[in-house]
Amino acid sequence: MIHNLNRNQFQFFPYHLVSPSPWPILLSFSLLSMAIGAVMYMHGYVNGGNLLTTGFILTTYGMGLWFRDVVTEGTYLGDHTKQVKKGIQIGVILFIVSEIFAFLSVFWAFFHASLSPAIEIGGIWPPQGITPLDPFAIPLLNTILLVSSGVRQKWIFEFDYLDLVLLNMSTILPIFTF
Repeated sequence: MIHNLNRNQFQFFPYHLVSPSPWPILLSFSLLSMAIGAVMYMHGYVNGGNLLTTGFILTTYGMGLWFRDVVTEGTYLGDHTKQVKKGIQIGVILFIVSEIFAFLSVFWAFFHASLSPAIEIGGIWPPQGITPLDPFAIPLLNTILLVSSGVRQKWIFEFDYLDLVLLNMSTILPIFTF
């Protein structure tokens, strides 16, 4: 992709016009084969595991090639201007906000159903026939794992930051902690 570069190939406007790429269609078919392979494997078909593995390998390969092209466009070709980087940043922020609202809707539905159970389920929560999980078994273990991994990542980030500051005292590095 980086053959015969010259200055005429660089853009003189702030937006990135994406060139045609084969990676979206490759990833679409590899994800489809991975999903079909997963269903076949779960239903006990003979080559379901092979199709699942092939789909996973093709998905990983396609993602690597697509990320390689994005990095090449941004670093070597100069396509990622300040305006493009700002657009990518806004896109990531919007994705995070949409994930927050997705989880908020799940919790909202749970609290709505549990605090004011419908007459269709007998007016009680949990409905009859549903055995709730013991909150001090698997849910507690999952919570401990989630919180400890976050604490570990924060701890590693802080030590890496301290090492960078101690190695180069003249540089002021921004740190974003909450």
